[in-house]
Amino acid sequence: MKPKLIIFDFDGTLGDTRHNIIITLQRTMRILGLPVKSDEECAATIGLTLGDSFRSMYPDMSADVAERCVTVYRDIFYESIEELTPQLFPGVSDTLARLAAMDIKMSIASSRSSPSLLLFLERMGVAGYFPYVLGSDNVSRHKPDPEPVLKTLRELGYDASETFVVGDMPVDVAMAHGAGVRAIAVTFGNATREELVVAKADYIIDDFTKILEIVETL
Repeated sequence: MKPKLIIFDFDGTLGDTRHNIIITLQRTMRILGLPVKSDEECAATIGLTLGDSFRSMYPDMSADVAERCVTVYRDIFYESIEELTPQLFPGVSDTLARLAAMDIKMSIASSRSSPSLLLFLERMGVAGYFPYVLGSDNVSRHKPDPEPVLKTLRELGYDASETFVVGDMPVDVAMAHGAGVRAIAVTFGNATREELVVAKADYIIDDFTKILEIVETL
């Protein structure tokens, strides 16, 4: 069935934020005197909420310290917004325009908080494509839990059978499948092709524009 709704992840899917996230995580660690994790260790947490990212890198971290990390991270983010505004991946802008012309509704389900998410979408010139945006602060259970997808379906009035999720991480695929939705995984984000194969993504693409081919052949 052709999709009527596509739910996009943001980081590593629409916006090339890997470098920005790693820099901000490592600056936070230095400010708080934590052992600084490698680029690879930081990147492996992308797709999780900020609190979960820090707790996954520091398993013994208390809830209070994790919350302090989140606060410092966000302070750095807003202080460095001009420096750290990401770019869209190649083909994103044109593909979104084509999907909109096909009357496909588009929304976002991200582990990023909604204030920074909405700010980035506006600065990157694509906010108008997404009338419905869910950030980590808009749900009680986060990826890989299916709640963000289920809430989107309920609020927008679509069925799982007519919906796709597009993301770059196994948690995006798990979120989609948990809600009974098909998943398109992109390889240019923060997970390897092998990880996406193991996650059982329905489609794996190396180029964002390939979404159009999938939609048009259904």
